[in-house]
Amino acid sequence: MSGLRPERGAGDEGPYAQGAYEADGTFVAAIDQLADPLTDPLPGQHASPWFRAGNVPESGAAPQAQQAQQGLQQPQEDPKEWYDPEGYQRDWYRQQEPFQGPAPTPVPAPVPVPVPAPADTRRAAAAGEPSHVEPADAEPAPPSAVAAEPRTGGRAERRRAAKGRGRRRTEATAEAEPEAARPAAAPMSRVEARRAARAAKDSPAVVASRVAGEVFISLGVLMLLFVTYQLWWTNVRAGLIAGNETNKIQDEWANGERKPGVFEPGQGFAIMHIPKLDVVAPIAEGIDKEKVLDRGMVGHYGEGKLKTAMPSAKQGNFSVAGHRNTHGEPFRYINKLQPGDPIVVETQDTYYTYEMTRTLPQTSPSNVSVIAPVPVGSGFTGPGRYLTLTTCTPEFTSTYRLIVWGKMVDERPRSKGKPDALVG
Repeated sequence: MSGLRPERGAGDEGPYAQGAYEADGTFVAAIDQLADPLTDPLPGQHASPWFRAGNVPESGAAPQAQQAQQGLQQPQEDPKEWYDPEGYQRDWYRQQEPFQGPAPTPVPAPVPVPVPAPADTRRAAAAGEPSHVEPADAEPAPPSAVAAEPRTGGRAERRRAAKGRGRRRTEATAEAEPEAARPAAAPMSRVEARRAARAAKDSPAVVASRVAGEVFISLGVLMLLFVTYQLWWTNVRAGLIAGNETNKIQDEWANGERKPGVFEPGQGFAIMHIPKLDVVAPIAEGIDKEKVLDRGMVGHYGEGKLKTAMPSAKQGNFSVAGHRNTHGEPFRYINKLQPGDPIVVETQDTYYTYEMTRTLPQTSPSNVSVIAPVPVGSGFTGPGRYLTLTTCTPEFTSTYRLIVWGKMVDERPRSKGKPDALVG
């Protein structure tokens, strides 16, 4: 379908003016020869939208249909004669003035940074071609401009950069790709599988070192547990047992269930007080390690050749033993006693008070003369009522014995109350 035409009026000039075509019969004949009367151009018109009326030949020219009937060949038109883009824009789109927006803010151009000339630039300079070299006094460009400037290295540098980018992309893809999506490794042959299995096995030396390491670690843990048991748990356990035994003795005295006399091994019969050391420990018959000493009690030498006198005897040496370390350790600090310090032995009927007189820092465990009726080395010259305390030394060993001697200075019935050493 051809474009719209302006209305024709009187006095209009141009291709639509009266007389632009010949007789009426010629127009009808031309229409009948058209393949599609609705889309083909009329005689003297052009299908192109850039058609300009000024390019139409004069009215005196013969129509195309008439020339075709006469066998005349119409010369080919030059597109430049009727192509008029400026007129097309003006006639069809009413050319308007360009939009005048706000003036853009001028952005300062980035200052180029001097870069050493790459290999290509040096070759261009050698060939006489101009190369870009920044002056030495040029100001440094801002970081954004430097980061945006493309790299212009040589061919080897560009090749290395391309390889690096490919490796980074491959590693990132491998990390992002799940295990299930990765291709399975090629199966190994039987020989390769055997070699891989042998290589995966540990050598005998490695196995032996691991076993030795595990054994040492286990031994270390066991030793630590044993030390903890000896230094801490035995004291806790012995303290509980000794405390219960002290309460039991006091209850029996209060109820009148116990009578003075000979006591069975392991049976508690008295309570020892050492005020300076804040020691209150039950005294039991015998020095058996499991039944007496390990239970936090003080043991009386009362059996066999080591039998000594009781506190109630008119003369003799009341000798006792106790642990210095672990298992309640009642005699741990007896080496700190000074001459004159009181030591009280409480029985069912009487309080016996002794004063410390002398210390023997070290002697052999087989030296039984220290518990004789008149102890050797104590400084006592004749029979009397004496007290001997024995324990192990040095601490945490049983190599030697530490001896402390005392002499009775007061015998007070319980009916008269506690002695001054326990009251103060």
